Amino acid sequence: GLRGATWPGLCLEDGTFKVHAVTQNPVKKEAEELKQKGAEVVKADQDDEPSLELTLTGAYRAFIVTNFREHCSKEKEIAQGKRLADLLKCLSLRHVLYSGLENVKQLMGGWLEVLHFDSKGVVEEYFQKVGVPTSSIRLPFYFENFLSIFKPQKAAQGDTYVLALPMGDASTDGMAVEDVGPVVVCLLKSPEQYVGRVIGLSAGKLTEAKYAAVLSQQTGKTVKASKVESRSTTKAGSPGAKEMAAMFCFYALKPDRNVDLTMKLNPKAHTFPQWVVDNNAAF
Repeated sequence: GLRGATWPGLCLEDGTFKVHAVTQNPVKKEAEELKQKGAEVVKADQDDEPSLELTLTGAYRAFIVTNFREHCSKEKEIAQGKRLADLLKCLSLRHVLYSGLENVKQLMGGWLEVLHFDSKGVVEEYFQKVGVPTSSIRLPFYFENFLSIFKPQKAAQGDTYVLALPMGDASTDGMAVEDVGPVVVCLLKSPEQYVGRVIGLSAGKLTEAKYAAVLSQQTGKTVKASKVESRSTTKAGSPGAKEMAAMFCFYALKPDRNVDLTMKLNPKAHTFPQWVVDNNAAF
């Protein structure tokens, strides 16, 4: 898909690669923008192997993203990922970069599961098992979530805003969506250094209180942390809410995200204060 479509544009600007952007919907806005920049936009479906084979034949390197939110099925995402791994093995690609995550259920011995993490973890392992030369990136919490689902909400009384990030006193790794693209380009240009590696990305590790303090300082609004614990919300609400709560419960266990390596791969990656300055008007 074209989710996080900045990386094909950056590949085009870099000039190293001839870029094919693969999407289910080649007439969507992002696809049209990539066409204008010189990419070949190709229609294919991750559930349709013939379309994938037609699209990927002749490719040298690939960045693979599966979209759990499209169907919310762990089994389907695993099937899509394994289908791609088997195909890419047959096509003998030189380097595959996969957007993966941890298999939380396996790591935690079954007491905690995060479906959209677990499925990607299974696929990560499968890519290695079948012998595709693969690097994996594991993304952190996106700063953009502070503009939508975790946007600070006005308190019932007074001028205070409440940030309800269910992390208690634990820190959460974060990163801006736009800063993933340069990392992808850097990794695709240096496969010999990163094949076989799993790279956890982060532009900074902040607690909920620190996120709130930065928002207060940069926006001029009084933003306070809710101090809600992730564990207290894992059994409440809809399946989507439980999934989100389980994710934060895993984040509280401090999964491996490497700020120094991320900044090496993209020296211009925004820190959270820098990102808030750039997006101040949206708050």
